[in-house]
Amino acid sequence: MSGRPVKHSVTLKGHRTSISLEAAFWDGFCEIARARGQTLNALAAEIDAGRADDIGLASAIRVFVLAQLRG
Repeated sequence: MSGRPVKHSVTLKGHRTSISLEAAFWDGFCEIARARGQTLNALAAEIDAGRADDIGLASAIRVFVLAQLRG
């Protein structure tokens, strides 16, 4: 497993944006979306709406995934 982030695209507010996440975080993000019956874009939008302006989206997703797994 590579520890290097890989770029992935999501759509937020009608615009494509890229996020760079390590494979483990991307896989966790996808699993959480599936378990909730959400699209990746919908889950990304939920996380985006709840993050502070000074926190990057990729960082917010990492923290979200970690919090869900610790749940």
